[in-house]
Amino acid sequence: MLDKEGISSPSPTSTTVNVCPDCHRSLSKSKVPRFALANNLYRGSLPAQFRDLTWVEEMVCALYRNIVHVTRLYQSSDPTQPFVFHGNTCAHETNLLSTVKVLPRTPADINGMLTVVFVGATKLDPKSLRTLFRVHKQAVWSFLCWLTSHNRLYHHISLDTNIMDLYPEDGTVPGLADRVVYDHE
Repeated sequence: MLDKEGISSPSPTSTTVNVCPDCHRSLSKSKVPRFALANNLYRGSLPAQFRDLTWVEEMVCALYRNIVHVTRLYQSSDPTQPFVFHGNTCAHETNLLSTVKVLPRTPADINGMLTVVFVGATKLDPKSLRTLFRVHKQAVWSFLCWLTSHNRLYHHISLDTNIMDLYPEDGTVPGLADRVVYDHE
């Protein structure tokens, strides 16, 4: 199966098929590309119900991790808008690779990949982390179930409802607020 975005017809008598370099290399050797649907791997657009997963929800479902995220949040200098923040998140590679045999990842594991540095005159209200670090328990569980049946890398993974129960129905990663580093400049 080809993605329609990769096929173009510059004229009525010709068609062009664009493939990524990895697939081209494999096809040139008459081999099935590593990430081809024929290998039971999914590469392309996710089903509509998973397109709005947050980046933190994706971390909860990840088999491998080797990146930590440092988020620096600045409180508004306008006293009438104490809950308006701006900032950035930087991703840093680590020299450690974490793999799993059971998913979802625990909140403690996710917290080990996140650091929040808060710059402001007051203490950060934990509720304000919800927008940036939101986790929907049902969305994560549905995605994990979908992955185990549609991606061969997930076929051998056990899903643990007890770990899933550590997450809120809709909220932030448990324990994240306790890990905020304060910088009062």
